[in-house]
Parts: sequence; C-alpha cells; structure tokens
Amino acid sequence: MFVEIDGARAYAYTGARAPVTGQPTVVFVHGAGLDHTVWTLQARYFAHHGCNAYAVDLPGHGRSEGPPLAAIETGGAWLNKFCRVIAHGQAVMVAGHSMGSLVALEGAAQAGSGVSALALVGTAVPMPVAAVLQHAADADDHAAYDMITLWGLSLPAQVGGGPHTPGEWLTASSLRLLERSGPGVLGNDLRACNHYEKGVQSAGEITADTLLILGQLDLMTPPRATENLHAALAKARRVEVAGTGHMLMAEQPDAVLEALIDLFQGAAANSA
Repeated sequence: MFVEIDGARAYAYTGARAPVTGQPTVVFVHGAGLDHTVWTLQARYFAHHGCNAYAVDLPGHGRSEGPPLAAIETGGAWLNKFCRVIAHGQAVMVAGHSMGSLVALEGAAQAGSGVSALALVGTAVPMPVAAVLQHAADADDHAAYDMITLWGLSLPAQVGGGPHTPGEWLTASSLRLLERSGPGVLGNDLRACNHYEKGVQSAGEITADTLLILGQLDLMTPPRATENLHAALAKARRVEVAGTGHMLMAEQPDAVLEALIDLFQGAAANSA
C-alpha cells in the first residue's frame, strides 16, 4: 500500500492483507541500502495473525519516493509521521534491523508512550562504519556491496542452502538486493549510521519493552557492542541467535520471528 508522507508517496508491504480497524499495529524497518522485502516472512505472519503489519520502504528506498534521509533523527521523525498516518500514532510494536534499528530506536524515543514494544535486530550503539566501506559506497562502487555481503553473512550461510528455499544462495540474493538501491543511497545510509551519536541518550528515554535480537557471529554489529545500549534501556532483554551473522532475517528467519512473537505477546499481556 501507498500513503503520503511530507508530500511524497511511501510504500509499505502489508502481508497481502488489507489493514483492519481496531487491530494492533506492527511496523518493520529495513537496514542500509535495503528495502521492505527483508521483512517479508515476519510481516506476513503478523498480518495473518490478528495484526496490521507494515514493512516500510524508507524514503529513497524500494518503492518509496523522495531522497534518502540524511540522519537517523530525521528517520525517526519520518517513522512517527508514518505511524500517525496508518495507525493514528499508535504502533504497538516496531522492529528495525541494522540502520533500521537506529531509526526505530530514535522513533520510539521521540514517540514516548506511542510504542509499547521495540525490537532491535542486528543493532549496536554507536554503529561505526569502516572507512573503506564508506568510501566505496560513496563512489557507488560494487565493492561496497561485496563487503557488506561478506561481512554480513556468516560463513556457513555464504556456502548455499537457504533456510526455506532449496538451492537458494544467500550471497547472491544479498548482492542483488543491494544492487537494486539507487545511486548514493547506500553511502547516505552508512554515513547516517556512523554519525548517529545520541543512541544511548535516546535509549534512556524509552519505556517500552525492548528486545535485542543479535547474531552470535555478527561481524558488523557484534553482540559485545550492545552492552551500553542494553544498560541504558529501562526494560530490555537480549536473544543471541547461534551461528548467525548480521543478516539474521535471511539466515534464521524463523528464530527472528519466534523472538518477535514472544516480545509481542509479552507486551500485550503487560498492557492488558
């Protein structure tokens, strides 16, 4: 579905189901250079189990119009505008991956009580970007896609054999998804991650039930890099998915989904 945000069309995948008035809302936010398709399985599950699910394309990504947002703080504000349009500002659960986890974090801090559950997948605060990767992305050099795929997938996942499709090769699908991003988009996104400095401060303003979903073998946002974020959050716990790198939804989609279901059910029980 499309909605209008700041005069530009924004797209969100709704799990092939029309939203139903009165159902709880779940919003999914993708990472740098990616789009809504990374959340297809999880969004579809929630859409078919009593929720209105929205896997968004951030501006300049996927099917959404406009230039990519240059700062995480701007992304958080945009996310809250989206939530006001589709759910009158009430997003029961927001889940974000990598850069999307920072956008979700910042959005939750700005929204106050508007978010009751927050899932941060493959996250870290701060989220520094290697200079060699930033330079390649700024030049729209394919080497940037190669580096993200090499560092983002665990070694077993690079060999082949996707979790749901026989013969699927996650290396090729990761590269193809990054190749679809527009000129300058990946460089913009990585710079926004690298320059985001208020993550711990924003985390201290969040009262929502929060779950950190981390890949045990993640080289880009290793689990040890979440300690200060975890400590700053009022109500947080973490789940480490064994044998998994940064691209958790591709490598272990069911494990991510199960963690999200547990978070959603817990938040619903606490608010009852």
